[in-house]
Amino acid sequence: MARTIQSLERAAAVLRLLAGGERRLGLSDIASTLGLAKGTAHGLLRTLQQEGFVEQDPASGRYQLGAELLRLGNSYLDVHELRARALVWTDDLARSSGESVYLGVLHQQGVLIVHHVFRPDDSRQVLEVGAMQPLHSTALGKVLAAYDPVAHSEAMDSEREALTARTITDPESFEEVLELTRSRGWAADVEETWEGVASIAAPVHDRRRMPVGAVAVTGAVERVCADGEIQPRLVAAVRDCARAVSRDLGAGRF
Repeated sequence: MARTIQSLERAAAVLRLLAGGERRLGLSDIASTLGLAKGTAHGLLRTLQQEGFVEQDPASGRYQLGAELLRLGNSYLDVHELRARALVWTDDLARSSGESVYLGVLHQQGVLIVHHVFRPDDSRQVLEVGAMQPLHSTALGKVLAAYDPVAHSEAMDSEREALTARTITDPESFEEVLELTRSRGWAADVEETWEGVASIAAPVHDRRRMPVGAVAVTGAVERVCADGEIQPRLVAAVRDCARAVSRDLGAGRF
């Protein structure tokens, strides 16, 4: 059996204790309930407090769960709700477009793929759920950077690597792309990330009208583009899908 890390087990026990029973607990209560020395309990609480997982009431000195833990919990729920709401619509988009469909969210300094619908043909394909894509060059990433201030900061502050000859790395040019994305409501990636591959993406919003992700159609350039331009029918299909998911999340009409 694999060995466990005692300090992590104890920290988890502290969080579980604070999550149940009384709203706030003192150091002595926590130490005695968990069978820990006060010094050990205090060290755990201090570390959890520094990370934002625990807060201490200045007046009473008692501890309670912190805002960072709530944020992480909400993030987990948001991603799973987003994926659940998007299942039917992304399946429909793959069928109507004939291409692969991706659902992505901001994660650290990139785009995390949380749902992937295969292109509806008999070709061999690899499931990419859990894969990371760049913020600065993909259609998904551009949409997130255009609508989400945090994603925008991540994209601007990180190194924008030239993945192909078409990748936009200059900050001024990149800002112009984001402004265009906001004005028309969608973004494109034509061989900026992978040679021979093009993508179209649109934003998904939640009930607060906050951007929570993006949906994209991705395929070979010769299918996604016609006469050197993105096919309007695919743009309309992607935007319709994103609006439908947004509506299911409570965003109303956009």
